[in-house]
Amino acid sequence: KSSKREWKPLEDHSCTDVPWLLLFILFCVGMGFICGFSIATGAAARLLSGYDSYGNICGQKNVKVEGIVNSGLDLTHKKYVFFLDPCNIDLVHQKIKSIALCVSACPRKELKTLADIQKFAETNGSTLCSYELQPSEYTTDPRAAKLCPKYPVPESAPIPFFHRCAPVNISCYAKFAEALITFVSDSSVLHRLISGVMTSKEIIMGLCLLSLVLSMILMVIIRYISRVLVWILTILVILGSLGGTGVLWWLYAKQRMSAGALETQIAKDNLQALLIYAIAATVFTVILFLIMLIMRKRVALTIALFHVAGKVFIHLPLLVFQPFWTFFVLILFWTYWITVLLFLGTTGSPVPNEEGFVEFRMAGPLKYMWWYHVVGLIWISEFILACQQMTVAGAVVTYYFTREKRNLPFTPILASVNRLVCYHLGTVAKGSFIITLVKIPRMILMYIHTQLKGKENACARCMLKACICCLWCLEKCLTYLNQNAYTATAINSTNFCTSAKDAFVILVENALRVAAINTVGDFMLFLGKVLIVCSTGLAGIMLLNYQRDYTIWVLPLIIVCLFAFLVAHCFLSIYEMVVDVLFLCFAIDTKYNDGSPGREFYMDKVLMEFVENSKKSMKEAGRGGGAEGRELKPM
Repeated sequence: KSSKREWKPLEDHSCTDVPWLLLFILFCVGMGFICGFSIATGAAARLLSGYDSYGNICGQKNVKVEGIVNSGLDLTHKKYVFFLDPCNIDLVHQKIKSIALCVSACPRKELKTLADIQKFAETNGSTLCSYELQPSEYTTDPRAAKLCPKYPVPESAPIPFFHRCAPVNISCYAKFAEALITFVSDSSVLHRLISGVMTSKEIIMGLCLLSLVLSMILMVIIRYISRVLVWILTILVILGSLGGTGVLWWLYAKQRMSAGALETQIAKDNLQALLIYAIAATVFTVILFLIMLIMRKRVALTIALFHVAGKVFIHLPLLVFQPFWTFFVLILFWTYWITVLLFLGTTGSPVPNEEGFVEFRMAGPLKYMWWYHVVGLIWISEFILACQQMTVAGAVVTYYFTREKRNLPFTPILASVNRLVCYHLGTVAKGSFIITLVKIPRMILMYIHTQLKGKENACARCMLKACICCLWCLEKCLTYLNQNAYTATAINSTNFCTSAKDAFVILVENALRVAAINTVGDFMLFLGKVLIVCSTGLAGIMLLNYQRDYTIWVLPLIIVCLFAFLVAHCFLSIYEMVVDVLFLCFAIDTKYNDGSPGREFYMDKVLMEFVENSKKSMKEAGRGGGAEGRELKPM
């Protein structure tokens, strides 16, 4: 019955879900309290200046910690933290298992013996052994083996802004990565992977820039030649898939024929990687062809819908830049969040541990503050993404329901942002909170599944995976419903629940149209992402082929393809969002208007042609009395 309520697009503007906005503001105040508390308790100074194993903050005078020797020292002239064994990393407790000292300078060259360490202390005035040893005792005192750094001491350099001495040689980090990547049984493989990335870093950066340029070009193509875009993408993807698969098999055959000349392990690894890539590309090409064969009858409807979306981008060019500012805001928030998380890691009172050193721990309810901080990461991130959805929805709704396009606001995007800030922040806060409620249990179950891996029985493992899968599906459905609820809010200025209910009724009444038109449009956008990834990957294969004798391909190519997909997804997701908003507006327009006086359509001539073409197409499909024809008869 709610679907019979009168829709009045853009006629009334009122504040929606104000209590949820107040709740969100209070939550953000709590996030600010956590940051202020951590700074007030000295966590910021300990994080930025660094502290040693005895609780002394480097670069300042310190207060004595009861029961801890070497605490309360004046370290005004010792501003850098130095670890006696910087490569000894404890992954379980996420810390370096080494004594930390405050020193006046980091060793800028490798020190191979205790005599070198002693000479460095006498020359630079920077003592790298524990405070109770004098430089003259480094080579004579038997305690030096425990209280001095493990030698050879690697060349180090201070980390900017954080005053920690970090090893310059990448081999230390390679050992750290070996501990993380448990599936690598041969440590030399990992060293070759890392060296391959370092050798190809210029190529990787150039290919990442190429993916960004290709995404921008594809957006321009969508704007100006949307009528032929679908066919162009289809042909290019077919050619790209066949070409990429053919090139991989050609390179594999070429290197296999010269197998007798293969002497290096890197060349053998590249040959095996080429075979894997070629087989995977062949399977992917076959699956892609089968999907396109099934979807071929829906292409005509998709062309019309893409043309309408292309006109939206012509009138609203600032839509293209939405991913940039959203990504920029997310980066700023994530930087703040990580900084406060690091503050929390050094917040608390100094407590002696089992080894006689100092650790900072929080007692009482304050030790659960990081849970609040984690919830804030999810909710505020979803809030930022929901603001983008509401902004895009408001701009497209303004375009669609403005009969005379000459009367559009000068910048519909800014007008949409203004309406969002003035009226609908509460709705966005409520929608993002609902996604957070689903995401948190899923993340907890994923954490439990990771911790119990190999320990639980088959039944428990199956139930955990089923629950995770169900929550993931629920999250995706709610995200789609939220986006349509934001569109309904932008149209009628109703609160979140009313908008979600109205949008859900419209979507259910047009279920087959949603499946037939919207899904095909999303699939064609997916083909655009595939095109960008394949083009970038093919360019990467051709460039890396010139370095095959001394560079292993696997990791550089994976990095480039992942980055290309993320860039393409960020750009084309805006186009996908515009298509979804247009479809809901179109469904509302055709439901409540029939073109008669007083109930004129809001759609322009191109959408009228879309209606007529869809009507003819659906009538032909419904002549056999199928369910699809009956459902689409109101068109």
